[in-house]
Amino acid sequence: MTPAEIAGRLRDPAALALAGPSEADGAWALRPERMIAAAVLVPIVLHPQPTVLLTLRSARLSAHGGQVSFPGGRIEAGETPEAAAVREAAEEVGLDPRLPELLGRLPEHATGTGFRIIPVVGLVPAPLLLTPDAGEVEEPFEVPLSLILDPAAPERRHGEWKGQRREFWVWPHDRHYIWGATAAILVNLARVLRG
Repeated sequence: MTPAEIAGRLRDPAALALAGPSEADGAWALRPERMIAAAVLVPIVLHPQPTVLLTLRSARLSAHGGQVSFPGGRIEAGETPEAAAVREAAEEVGLDPRLPELLGRLPEHATGTGFRIIPVVGLVPAPLLLTPDAGEVEEPFEVPLSLILDPAAPERRHGEWKGQRREFWVWPHDRHYIWGATAAILVNLARVLRG
């Protein structure tokens, strides 16, 4: 998929309409004023065969430690989701904030842990020169965009959390468990890009 095709799909209302509901079970039942606004950067790295940049969060973090995520975090007062996503990517993995060409947003994702995540998609030129913050990121890594575009790749699984049965997406990876909000956002990215 070319950068122009990626940009075209993310700017096409019909393609964006293909993204499905993106929320954890019961997340929208939380009072909106109690949810924490957050933004993540969904960086598509423009290698000859594009990839998506993800991070393995440091196991020492109190929230979501050891999990796979996109670079991102809370939206500060007066900050747009785009500014927050780019700032957080700079802080977490050392991505030069001038590099991402921001293309648009995917649908918000509400988590059962009280976050309202706004995914911001951007194209990033390769090669990447990253300097991850060891306190936040164990390892940045990339997943081929071709895997994300494969409709047979993600699996729907279920488990129990706080006494309730939950369903969630999981993406195959040889070293990391990609699930939860990150997996759901990848599913929506795939739906939009596949058209």
